[in-house]
Amino acid sequence: MRHVAVLYGGISAEREVSLSSGRQVIAALAGAGFDVTPILVGPDLGAMIAALDPKPDVVFNALHGRFGEDGVVQGVLDWLDIPYTHSGVRASALAMDKQAAKAVFAAAGLPVARGRVVDIDELAASDPVPLPYVVKPLNEGSSVGVEILRGGDNRRAELARGWRFGRTAMVEEYVPGRELTVGVMGDRALAVTEIAAAAGFYDYESKYAAGGSRHMVPAPVHPETYARAMDVALAAHRALGCRGATRADLRYDDTHCKEGDEPGRLVLLEVNTQPGLTPTSLLPEQAAHLGIDFPALCAWMVEHAACHA
Repeated sequence: MRHVAVLYGGISAEREVSLSSGRQVIAALAGAGFDVTPILVGPDLGAMIAALDPKPDVVFNALHGRFGEDGVVQGVLDWLDIPYTHSGVRASALAMDKQAAKAVFAAAGLPVARGRVVDIDELAASDPVPLPYVVKPLNEGSSVGVEILRGGDNRRAELARGWRFGRTAMVEEYVPGRELTVGVMGDRALAVTEIAAAAGFYDYESKYAAGGSRHMVPAPVHPETYARAMDVALAAHRALGCRGATRADLRYDDTHCKEGDEPGRLVLLEVNTQPGLTPTSLLPEQAAHLGIDFPALCAWMVEHAACHA
């Protein structure tokens, strides 16, 4: 019987998400016949390392956000020579840094939103790009800190004054239309899901609160768009050097398309190297759509664990 240690919790803004993912994973792996050791991660790195002695066969990394999916804990596990799920140091760090990831996507010829990194003082002084636009932290996930500023919105200066994510922010054009996401397992794109958020914006609450959003899989979009979204997600996974499972988030602007027209504009927003595994998460839903139940999905991740040093 393989011994799997599950890291969950962590110290990021996504701790609650990780706790939910971790609880689901622990139950699923135990049900699948693995010897599971839950490790609740807090600010004491030494305590986490001590809990990994004796070494498990595999670490299932169910941490989300900073210090969990940005290459930090991956480097620790490489040092300890313990195979772990999901991507390695380089891919994790690239994907978590929105500026770096966007540069990689652009170099690979993938469609990205127009925008740039700005100093918060610049945002406080004036609109750095034409309205409407999106302001987002460079190194957070789960839509933490993301704001949409539209015409007539007077929150810009207030937003800049209260910014708590460093001295810079990513500012991008707002891409209207529909929210799409595509899960990837290894060398296979799973499906395209359209997400309809109850609040109109797929924010943190929409992602994790029961009833916060409605998921349509397969997404009811133009067949060419569906195929293109699958191709873009897999290409982005490969461009970053990801392993295991990822999820690509995209926007699809078909606001000016008429029935029978060519597909609208597809834009890649980001790649999540450690997609949520909560009861409302999208990757398990897509896997289930293809006949892969949650224990089988978690077991697949364990079987594809590796050291990436």
